[in-house]
Amino acid sequence: MSGGGGGLRCSWGKMGRGLNDAIARSVVGRYFKLEARNSCFTKELRAGLATFLTMAYIITVNANILTDSGGMCSMADCSAPPNGTAGPDCMFKPNAGYQNCLSKTKSDLMVGTILSAMIGSFAMGVCANLPLGLAPAMGPNAYLAYNLVGFHGSGPIPYRTALAIFLVEALAFITVSALGIRSKLARLIPDSVRFACAAGIGLFIAFVGLQSHQGLGLVGPDSATLVTLAACSRTNPETGECIGGKMQSPTFWLGSIGFVIMGYGLMKELKGSMIYGIVFVTVVSWFRGTAVTYFPHSPLGDERYNYFKKVVDFHKIQSTAGVVSFHGFNRSEVWVALATLFYIDVIATTGTLYTLAGIAGLVNDRGSFEGEYVAYLVDGASTVVATMLGVSPIATYVESTAGIREGGRTGITAVVVSFCFMMSLFFTPLLSSVPPWAIGASLVMVGVMMMGVVKEVDWGNVKESASAFVTMILMPLTYSIANGIVGGIGVYVALSIYDQVLSFMNWLMMKMGRKVVVEDPNQVSATAANAELTSVL
Repeated sequence: MSGGGGGLRCSWGKMGRGLNDAIARSVVGRYFKLEARNSCFTKELRAGLATFLTMAYIITVNANILTDSGGMCSMADCSAPPNGTAGPDCMFKPNAGYQNCLSKTKSDLMVGTILSAMIGSFAMGVCANLPLGLAPAMGPNAYLAYNLVGFHGSGPIPYRTALAIFLVEALAFITVSALGIRSKLARLIPDSVRFACAAGIGLFIAFVGLQSHQGLGLVGPDSATLVTLAACSRTNPETGECIGGKMQSPTFWLGSIGFVIMGYGLMKELKGSMIYGIVFVTVVSWFRGTAVTYFPHSPLGDERYNYFKKVVDFHKIQSTAGVVSFHGFNRSEVWVALATLFYIDVIATTGTLYTLAGIAGLVNDRGSFEGEYVAYLVDGASTVVATMLGVSPIATYVESTAGIREGGRTGITAVVVSFCFMMSLFFTPLLSSVPPWAIGASLVMVGVMMMGVVKEVDWGNVKESASAFVTMILMPLTYSIANGIVGGIGVYVALSIYDQVLSFMNWLMMKMGRKVVVEDPNQVSATAANAELTSVL
């Protein structure tokens, strides 16, 4: 038996080498520079699968977050009570009609997420020849759902206009990248604010994941202290406040197990750890008749279950594609959002691409890497595609390091990622049946991973540490990424005023002192000349 197994492995090894050699010598191999980058097809294939497994969680996470905004759903979609009409509060209370609209919107956004990730990753691989996966970014999606549009449309900007903001920001990013001034703009932001921005967004995302409507439900509202410990078995359906059974929510404890699974997997560097935790919680929640089921015996639960039973289905986007509108674009909130998103895009994209290229060993002695210029253009163009599909901006995922560690060095890795996203298009019924308590655990873990940059802040320097702290703390507590950035920059500027004034005074005194020194020699020379003339006479 062992001899047969060894022969099989040997045969497979010969087949793999033959396949790799054939592809390396082909047009495809030469285009992707497999031999030049010391890689092979099977290695790139493994790398693409590893990258997809580590970033596939975004399919359900992004759709769930964006659905919190309500999408294109409105009061008109609410079910009216008998002998009456639906009021504006129907969007914030349990309502069968509005929930049905949200379910369809979630499926639309899931397909939009998959398509944008598929197109972006394919373009990055083919055009830039880099082993990087692209998908809608964490951060801008939460900014849209909870700052711009607001929970179920309670914010200042409609969903259509928010997409228009993303579109304009993407075009601005493409412009500065094409003109080559992107790096100069990135250096204008203080390092402390730049590092704290990523950590603050992580705290913000984790805070969302701890709440009940989109997460574990560990944190809940309180009329006296604003927020409090929750995870209650019974809550007020209108206010969300705990009625009884604090820390007795079955879904919270199930989600916590998922969080532990993710954490353990990341500790052991298991690829797809986020997926394992989400899948475990989701599968347990699919059983009906349990305290943690996602399909309760109710009209909404029955509707979810009937769609879930299809398993394989291709969902066509119905309400979110091509709805960009510039109506109301002359409002101050729009320009603040544009500035915020543009800053995040410039800083995050620049840092991520350079970091990943460095890990892959593609950065040269001049500090640049092959395909850099095209990569930035692909990133911006992918966001244009995403907005037309109705989802938030695209970003290069740091999870691409999983594929790079597997040996991915060319764009074939990104093409494989794109293919995997394409295959997931046909399993929308399963992907749309992931419960919030599975998503919440992953959001908290994303927050954990984004906090790593705080070690880069110079905490011994008060100017640096204060501006970083204000940036981080304001994002979750004001529920606004923009407020955190503005607050952090404001503190940095305020604490820099004294140094700037002192520097100006020193410069002014030096100029005046130099003038005196220049004038004194002239006066001495004139006095000496007069004395010499007098002696001669």
